[in-house]
Amino acid sequence: MFLWNGELVSEEEIQVSYNDRGYYFGDGVYEVFRIYRGQLFEKQAHMKRLYQSMHLVRIHVPWDEEALAAKLDELAADFGNGDGYLYLQITRGAAPRTHTIPDQIDPVMLGYCEPYASPISQIKQGIPAMTTEDIRWHQCNIKSLNLLPNTLARQQAKEAGAEEAIFIREGMVTEGSASNLFIVTGGVIRTHPADRLILEGITRQVIERIAEEEGIPFENTACSQDELMAADEVFLTSTTREITPVISIDNQPIGSGTPGPVTRQLQEAFNRFKLVFDRKNILSIQ
Repeated sequence: MFLWNGELVSEEEIQVSYNDRGYYFGDGVYEVFRIYRGQLFEKQAHMKRLYQSMHLVRIHVPWDEEALAAKLDELAADFGNGDGYLYLQITRGAAPRTHTIPDQIDPVMLGYCEPYASPISQIKQGIPAMTTEDIRWHQCNIKSLNLLPNTLARQQAKEAGAEEAIFIREGMVTEGSASNLFIVTGGVIRTHPADRLILEGITRQVIERIAEEEGIPFENTACSQDELMAADEVFLTSTTREITPVISIDNQPIGSGTPGPVTRQLQEAFNRFKLVFDRKNILSIQ
């Protein structure tokens, strides 16, 4: 089933207008919720970010946060008890093409679930990455449909034999093309502050909480490209990749060239966090 403008429908019932502003301008926002054992992970945090994005781009929806969250639960329940993700997209709606925002327009919402398994081998063994210039706009905190710079950066990484592209803006590290990036130096975790130059990831928020619980120093401070290359450890986080070590950048090994101890500690703590999440949901269902 699909969530289409607030109702669960079959795929055949979905019709997207050629005048949809998401098609013309990328005029919309989206969220990707991770599903573990049929349950939406960190749902409230995702909902908060979704509504913040809509507020910043002036999309006004007829669904309040609680009502939409309930619909997402219905969609996830229809998906079943497996692991996957829920993709939700909201565009400004359909109207004749003009660069200004129409006065009267209804937003268009589409949501669906897909099976997805964590990339275990990459999480265990780590991945190679590369750096590239961050040429994106200055409101990366909005989870916008405008992802062409990210797409081109990821393609550049793929062609270079890397798994992720790390953005560098004026000599400073911002984030990955589809991930938040962290370095570990002297046992201290550092990551770019959650400002307009990055998208504040939900997994990033979880990692900050876990680091505090584990007693690992955590700093929201940007690092330079030189500090990135000299780091003891580098890892990235995202909804789909969880915590993935970066073992080389631009064909140079990071630290020992293997996943480091702080990254491993965080991975183990994250897995325990997911187990607690599972137990809470099992108890709520019983």
